[in-house]
Amino acid sequence: MKSISKKIVYWSPRILSIAFILFLALFALDVFKEYSGWNIIPALFIHLLPSLVLIVFIIIAWKYDLIGTAVFLTMAIFYVLMVGIHHHWSWYASISGPSAVIGTLYFISWFQKRSLKKTSLTE
Repeated sequence: MKSISKKIVYWSPRILSIAFILFLALFALDVFKEYSGWNIIPALFIHLLPSLVLIVFIIIAWKYDLIGTAVFLTMAIFYVLMVGIHHHWSWYASISGPSAVIGTLYFISWFQKRSLKKTSLTE
């Protein structure tokens, strides 16, 4: 595999997972419509909690790609089950779709690292 494609496979899940967290964090901005004064702080924390948890997992997944695979694919499935299966497909595409893509990219990155280790051991 060429050096550029190796870098793309390595960096794409990491960059996309950061962008996905920023996307999820945007949903926390609705607390400014509903709350005022000091009530904003706990509400904002609760709304940002999923993003904060994902940041911790991304830090771990930076080194261990299978953790990123498990977290993002589980999140995609959990979101569909949590919301219910009775909605139009586009309802799920905004959260589960990117999460599943990122999880798959982490798996491809892990598989690439594994393949490189095997080829370096056999040479």
